[in-house]
Amino acid sequence: MKIIDKTPLQDANGNISLIARVQGTLKYGFSWYGELQAQKIVIGQLDRYIEKGFVMIRNFTLPNSEIVIPMILIGAGGIWVIYATPLTGFYEAKGDQWNVVGNGKSQPAPINLLTRLSQLTRVLQKYVELQKIKLSSPIEPVLILTDPEAHVDSMRPLARVVMSDALQQFAASVRQARPIWRVEFIHELADRLIDPQPREELKAPAPEQVEQSVSRAQAIFNSNETTPPFDNSELGFAFDEGQEALPVPENLREPNPARPLPRPKTAKGGFMGMSRTQVTLLAGMLIVECCIVAGFGIFMYINP
Repeated sequence: MKIIDKTPLQDANGNISLIARVQGTLKYGFSWYGELQAQKIVIGQLDRYIEKGFVMIRNFTLPNSEIVIPMILIGAGGIWVIYATPLTGFYEAKGDQWNVVGNGKSQPAPINLLTRLSQLTRVLQKYVELQKIKLSSPIEPVLILTDPEAHVDSMRPLARVVMSDALQQFAASVRQARPIWRVEFIHELADRLIDPQPREELKAPAPEQVEQSVSRAQAIFNSNETTPPFDNSELGFAFDEGQEALPVPENLREPNPARPLPRPKTAKGGFMGMSRTQVTLLAGMLIVECCIVAGFGIFMYINP
């Protein structure tokens, strides 16, 4: 499986420094780093069970926006938007409801992961349409819980829910999905998603396994040189939890580690491009670490 990693704030080796971790936590929320680790688990498992011919785009930021799609899996059978979470505990996934179960009671979770994932999927679908890319099947949302201690009771959920012990079965279903594209076209599609510049019209040849019919054998890119660059104001979606698709206000308000929202512009300057709050928090963390190291050194000196 080819992996295209667009994760922000990480270095060339895929590592996130202490400063970057602080910046990411302040910008995307306290669950940001944990979700990145959950993504690594999912990618590692899928890469183990899925052979060549698939492309995984990780944490792709839509052009001219701050909307991040956590994982986009592209294969011969279609496209999947995957949201990985390290949550533990008991949950219910009923329709568009995402509930926490405890002490024999069920109540709505603070953040509805099903509606969040559904919104991200619809945004990607709209992004594809704005690029004049026609797909033969809709993009499918998939919620994956990577912790073995998480359990979900599902009843026709808004998105497919996969628990940690079912990752292999999910990979098998993706691998066995009815093919609609050739392998070379999958890579063309991935390139078009991450680089939405106007190009000549591109048509996808039907794979040998697929019957020769227009609906199943052909996916067409209707893109030409007059196609304008992607404009996120044309998405036409609201991102408030629990809302359906509505005309989008330009200032989206809900923080989301997998889908960061626009933030007010801050004055330029500061230490390494960080705000005063970021510098203060970073300094506090550094002081704590220095105290721990100093205390350890004194202990070793007193007790040789």
